[in-house]
Amino acid sequence: MIPKTMQALVKATAAPGMEMREMPVPALGASDVLVAVETASVCGTDLHIYHWDEWAQARIKPPYIPGHEFCGTVAAIGELVQDVQVGDFVSAEMHVACGHCLQCRSGQAHVCQFVKILGVDADGAFADYVRIPATNIWKLSPAIPRDFGSLFDPFGNAVHTVLSGPIAGQTVAVTGCGPIGLFSIAVAKACGAAHIFAIEPNAQRRELARRMGARTLLDPASGDIEQQVKTATGGNGVDVLLEMSGHPSAIAQGFRLLRMGGRASLLGIPSRPVEIDLANAVIFKGATVHGINGRKMYETWFQAEALLRESAIDLAPVITHRLPLARFDEAMHLLESGEASKILLTVKR
Repeated sequence: MIPKTMQALVKATAAPGMEMREMPVPALGASDVLVAVETASVCGTDLHIYHWDEWAQARIKPPYIPGHEFCGTVAAIGELVQDVQVGDFVSAEMHVACGHCLQCRSGQAHVCQFVKILGVDADGAFADYVRIPATNIWKLSPAIPRDFGSLFDPFGNAVHTVLSGPIAGQTVAVTGCGPIGLFSIAVAKACGAAHIFAIEPNAQRRELARRMGARTLLDPASGDIEQQVKTATGGNGVDVLLEMSGHPSAIAQGFRLLRMGGRASLLGIPSRPVEIDLANAVIFKGATVHGINGRKMYETWFQAEALLRESAIDLAPVITHRLPLARFDEAMHLLESGEASKILLTVKR
């Protein structure tokens, strides 16, 4: 029996913080799925929303329920839903594409002009229940550890970034070893990268990078990174740059590490416009540059599930904390402190 109300973490006002509130359980449309949330993981986006920074002020419209990384069990389905059943263990693509724009109709729905993100632009999964369009539901294989179900969104970002170009036999630099950077190391390793350089100022995250498969760990403050990478790559520089930090100095350094004719895939989002030496970093190098936004719908999801289902990748080292949803303040502080990597928030009814 589905209750009429639920506990939810709400961004109640246009100010810092969030709060637990009793909220109505979402009403189902004919093509919707209601999911009883089991686990929701915390993203850097949630931290922006929590602190109410400039980005959040420009994008978020309280009151609403954040949370866009989750897994749970289907509790109810709309009358037109056929491919999902009550009791299915699922995650979901939280980018809801319009289906009508040029991008959607030419196989590029992941960059839909009119995308709405559940947990950002509409109610999300920091709650007992979340409503998802049935077309966005992803049924999870029982072969995948249940803990990993809420990680498909960020893991998919890593899969999309790594596989946006050739990776087998390539030398790879990963700049920024937050959770998605760590996932990208594991994906690159599983897909045959020859040598992975992890560039990260946080010593704890560098150690996690080693556990995920990086061979060379580098602190960007050490001053001799470029020479070390050039020496290790026969003077050429790396074949592939995976930029995960969005930090201006890391972006610039990453391009300096990239060899002539190399590939740069950029996922990290700068907080403000970044100046780059376009002539030397890209044009004269003949570099290929990919901007990475979300996950390909749904090619990336098939790739991500295959890698996890076949046990090619273990995400467990990246999960550093598990807390109940009600301890969200603690989770946000841990994430901000740099002591945590991926934090899972469990939902107890």
